[in-house]
Amino acid sequence: MQDTPLAERILERFDRLPPQLQAAARFVLENPREVALLSTREQANRAGVSPAALTRLAQRLDLDGYETLRRLHAEALRTEAGGFSGRAEALVAGTESADDATFLAGFVAAMGEDVGQLGAARTAAALVRAADVIAGARRVHFLGLRASFAVAFAGAYVMGIAGVRAELVEAPGGTGIDRLRDLGPQDALLAVSVRPYARDVRRALAFARERGTTTLAITDDPVSPVARLADVVVPVRIDTPSFFHAMTPAFAAMEGLAALVARRRGAEAPAAARRAEAHLAAFGAYEPAEQARVAEDRRSR
Repeated sequence: MQDTPLAERILERFDRLPPQLQAAARFVLENPREVALLSTREQANRAGVSPAALTRLAQRLDLDGYETLRRLHAEALRTEAGGFSGRAEALVAGTESADDATFLAGFVAAMGEDVGQLGAARTAAALVRAADVIAGARRVHFLGLRASFAVAFAGAYVMGIAGVRAELVEAPGGTGIDRLRDLGPQDALLAVSVRPYARDVRRALAFARERGTTTLAITDDPVSPVARLADVVVPVRIDTPSFFHAMTPAFAAMEGLAALVARRRGAEAPAAARRAEAHLAAFGAYEPAEQARVAEDRRSR
């Protein structure tokens, strides 16, 4: 990063800032990578100011909050670093600035902030709308490729236990798209995709829209190619202090969505779960002691 976003504005207003905000501004000017990658709490600790001081600094810069300032720096870092290799270089370059324990503390704090944003009004409203769609759909197809596959798999698996007619769009030999053949207006397609966006996910969403299927997306950018093809967009953050995208917020969004769907299904959800338990027991899926515990839990309900 050759320059700090907002550097000109910060320098122009620096002399008019109170001492605490000057300390915060100096940290922002001198540590653009840390601003982009570390949690707000860790940045405040390194700058020797309170988190509230960082918020006040952002407001003095005509921003609505420090998170906006962080996002501007993250976007600049992405532009500079490019793909995973560039971010890996940035990660290695920063090893001299903090020991492993400090780095991990910042990493965990950043993850906590990202997951916490799922409770924000806009994201929570999107999760509620998505839950309404899934609960009312005839079938729900789950699609995710590469790192996003595990999130889609978890959604299909858990919601299937709750009685949703869930189908994972995946099969050997590249035949997963065959599962979309009979999509219709009564169905829903939930796609999980973050930068860099998989081309086949965009194609699947476009195909679903042509069929009148309701499309849902868990993604990082509300104007991404994936988001533009979704009727409901659940936004998640993916930036971390590491070189890979964070999938933890997407997992949390999917798990929260599954819980909302189960609530909407009422008595059908536990009934479906009992059928799933009985099926697994018939095949001896678990160790005997664990199977006995599951059976006991079922009898006590």
